[in-house]
Amino acid sequence: MLPRSDTEMLVSIINMKLRDFYGSFDELCDDLDEDRDELTELLEKAGHRYDPATNSFK
Repeated sequence: MLPRSDTEMLVSIINMKLRDFYGSFDELCDDLDEDRDELTELLEKAGHRYDPATNSFK
């Protein structure tokens, strides 16, 4: 389970996993059994948006 209380740590972990292990955010969420919409909303509230071209949150 990914940490949700610290969004900067969360985006850092997700970006590392995307870079090293997953070809897309959907693939990461499916493999880790995470709710894509919940993570997206949480990260967008913190000012981060997923960029599929770079496969990372900015």
